[in-house]
Amino acid sequence: MQPILTVISAVLPVFCLAGTGVILRQVRWLTAEADASLMRVVVNVLTPALIFHVVLGNAALRRPENLFLAPLLGYLGVAAGVGVAWLLRRRSGLTDERSQRTFAAQTGIQNYGYVPLPLVLTLFPGDSAGVLFVHNLGVDTAMWTVCLVALGHGSWHEWHRLLNPPIVAIVIAVGLNVANAEHWMPKFLLTTAEMLGACAFPLGIILIGATIADSAAELRQDFDWPTVAWASLVRLGILPALILGLAWILPVSRELKQVLMVQAAMPAAVFPIVLARHFGGHPLTAVRIVVGTSLLGFLTIPIWLKLGLWVIGSGS
Repeated sequence: MQPILTVISAVLPVFCLAGTGVILRQVRWLTAEADASLMRVVVNVLTPALIFHVVLGNAALRRPENLFLAPLLGYLGVAAGVGVAWLLRRRSGLTDERSQRTFAAQTGIQNYGYVPLPLVLTLFPGDSAGVLFVHNLGVDTAMWTVCLVALGHGSWHEWHRLLNPPIVAIVIAVGLNVANAEHWMPKFLLTTAEMLGACAFPLGIILIGATIADSAAELRQDFDWPTVAWASLVRLGILPALILGLAWILPVSRELKQVLMVQAAMPAAVFPIVLARHFGGHPLTAVRIVVGTSLLGFLTIPIWLKLGLWVIGSGS
């Protein structure tokens, strides 16, 4: 069985990168004014480059089961998460509807991009990272549908937001992969994509740390422990058990099981904070849940990953 130190060594760099973001913000080497431009670079350039790098030549993404089941399970995972959080929203201690809706939307979706990616790359080098990106097609779709419905602003008009550079890159890269593009594309393009892609998740996680640092002072004054406790129970307790159960019983590929295992262990996603700000939610509630589950995740992520390795039989 894979030793727990291997799991911890895969998790620690992620938290160190986030901690770097916190420190950079505190010493003002990374200003809030720089966040928007850096995030545009991450989302519009670095992440698409990383997608092309991990998808091209990926044998697992030439199998129909991974192309169709991965996004389906990504969507259903978020839908189930929001559903469970919705059922427990009134137990969270929140009294107004806006905060309760934010609790459901924020707790129901896991951090599905920049945090799980380095874990997948470290624990399962090979084709699983490409399957992760295809899985995230479903997660993105659920975020712009299920999460907005939970916030009370679900609308077909929001579907255009799915046409963003990472999603377009996934679709194009999958098509090129089926066409064996890694054999006929110029080598310098593949090398450029690899070099740009290597910058994506470190910079993305640093920006996440900086975002958390911005809310530190406010959270110290009003952390709302009951809300964070209930969100942590759902996000870091109930949902990981459900997702690992599915990974165990479903007849899906090993790569998809590995993706589900890592996704199960994740804390709450960061981007729903933006949704709460722009679609009538309660941003402070969202921030509390992200910070609380992320800090507690430092303890729970290694435990769930270790258990997940045993469940899917990857620890031998």
